[in-house]
Amino acid sequence: MKNLLLLSCTLFFLQSCAFKPGTFSSTSVPSAPDYSKAEYWAALPSVNDMADRIPQGYSDSQMVAMADVFFLHPTTYLGKGGTWNAPLSSEKLNRKTDETTILYQASIFNGAGRVFAPRYRQAHLKSFYTDDKNAAKDALDLAYQDIKHAFQYYLDHENHGRPIILASHSQGALHAINLLKEFFDGKGLQQQLVVAYIVGWPVLKEEFESLRPCELPEQTGCICSWRTFKHGYLPPKYPTGDSILVTNPLTWTIDNSIAPKEKNLGAVLKGFDKIHFHLVDAQIHEGVLWAHKPKFPGSFLFTRKNYHIADLNFYYLNVRENAERRANSFLK
Repeated sequence: MKNLLLLSCTLFFLQSCAFKPGTFSSTSVPSAPDYSKAEYWAALPSVNDMADRIPQGYSDSQMVAMADVFFLHPTTYLGKGGTWNAPLSSEKLNRKTDETTILYQASIFNGAGRVFAPRYRQAHLKSFYTDDKNAAKDALDLAYQDIKHAFQYYLDHENHGRPIILASHSQGALHAINLLKEFFDGKGLQQQLVVAYIVGWPVLKEEFESLRPCELPEQTGCICSWRTFKHGYLPPKYPTGDSILVTNPLTWTIDNSIAPKEKNLGAVLKGFDKIHFHLVDAQIHEGVLWAHKPKFPGSFLFTRKNYHIADLNFYYLNVRENAERRANSFLK
């Protein structure tokens, strides 16, 4: 099952990336981050960064929020050759991370809490489909160690007992599962968990000992997860079925009834500032989330059936509203 879970993240990238990776060094490891320094964070509430951006008509509430958001970004390290793990000294890579996932994903949560997003020595995309399984495991383990250290630094210096929203996508979601197991599941810190959004990575319903799926939109201390595909499509060789946790991000329930696109408060796509109202619907089906093909300028070029890249952005305002709702529910 573990190999299938790794494959699930890989399939999207194989469909959307045309590069051929070069040679990778198994001995060269980039320098470790020092999380006491702001440069090793892609988002901090005390710094003006891309996570502070808001769509028109909305507000960044970080300075008054009583909850925190710990956001784990997906894979942005796609280059040819080099090291298995991303060098955090790369200004080009850091800028790419900031202008993509931090802007388009982490910003979703600035209405619900202070946003913390660590830079980490993420595993290269190749880690998910290389034949060198030992190198891949080492790369992912190293990436998680950075996230673990970042989270511990946050707990020691920033949290002060505040409620926590854990948000993540793709590779970040894989690491979030491990973070939940090590720090939250059946442990004292579970009492501070508002909600965990583990998006773009398959999560088993019985993945955790104590943590359970969210079944209501205001429920707290629970987990939401989904992976989006074109309506009618079930990917081959991909973890599916009733054992996989899927949340409908338009209703925040786990039943398989279709939620029409009229329930979609708004998607945020390329360009960021424009809100695309009622863009896509959502329906749970056999361990994945189905959405009919959206219509937007240039959408005739949007031919893929795997909507992984838009897992969060198709439902941007619904996720934003839900994070605020759960934070308020927790604080009450």
